[in-house]
Amino acid sequence: MSEQIMSIRDAIRERRSIKQFNGQPVARQEFMAIIDDAVWAPNHGNREPWRLVVACEEQLPALHELLRDLAIPKWQELSSEALAKQMEKFTLAGAYAFVIVPEDVRQKERLEDYAAASIFIQNIQLLAWEKGIGSCWKTPAFLDNPKFREALKVQAGERVIAMLQLGHFDETPKGKERKTAAQIVTGFGE
Repeated sequence: MSEQIMSIRDAIRERRSIKQFNGQPVARQEFMAIIDDAVWAPNHGNREPWRLVVACEEQLPALHELLRDLAIPKWQELSSEALAKQMEKFTLAGAYAFVIVPEDVRQKERLEDYAAASIFIQNIQLLAWEKGIGSCWKTPAFLDNPKFREALKVQAGERVIAMLQLGHFDETPKGKERKTAAQIVTGFGE
């Protein structure tokens, strides 16, 4: 997919979660430019309660090893072909961002920070989509694994809330119907 100019409405309605990447890398410089724009997400008290661990280009092989070790049980027992097939869900993405937020002990602030980081993630997804780069926001169980946290240098009092895969793709999935405003809105006092 080539870079395109689109309206905000079109970006929101046409963006899809991409799960079938084609293996083309995402350039670090391009990814950093997306992040530079995405940080303009609204956030309570302008706390900007997020930080990212990013892997792209030459960093991907080491990340793939970590993901293999944590996400594919008994990978050592698999044939090289079977392992390569299972690893495609990781190796075909062209870049990764792991989104980390503080775990504030105050519930209100913790929820505000999670909400703000979620908006930040969507900004990344929409900005990438505009450039013809797909993404998929995932929350696999290994995000809380102590070995994974250590590899990402996640500190006590922080939580990894998302694994964001980005990459180029050959086919856009069809969109699924969404509820309409009439289905989800109740007027005040009704």
